[in-house]
Amino acid sequence: MRLVEQARSIFAELGYTVEGNGPEFRAERAWKVVHVNTVLETGELPSSASGQFHCFVAEPDDADDLEARLEGANPNYEWAIMVVDGEDYQVERAPPGPRVTA
Repeated sequence: MRLVEQARSIFAELGYTVEGNGPEFRAERAWKVVHVNTVLETGELPSSASGQFHCFVAEPDDADDLEARLEGANPNYEWAIMVVDGEDYQVERAPPGPRVTA
C-alpha cells in the first residue's frame, strides 16, 4: 500500500473526514483541520498559507531527514511527523504551538 493510502486509512480510523486526492489531503474532525502531506512523494514542503496544522507522513528511514528539513525551514505552522511502518504508526515529533500572551 502506498504511503498516502496508509495515511488516509489512519486518519479515517481516527475519526477524521478525509478530503482530496493525491499525496496531499485534508483531514477534518470537529473544529480541527489537518493538512496531511506525504512530502517525500511531492518533494516540497507546503507554504504557510495552506493551513495552521500539518502532518507529514514518512517511512521510518525518512523521518530524520524530514525533521531536519522542517526544522531548517522553520515553517509558520504547527507540524508533526507520523512515521508509518507497515500496519503500525507513531508520531515522531509534534512541536509545541505558538506561545500565547495576554
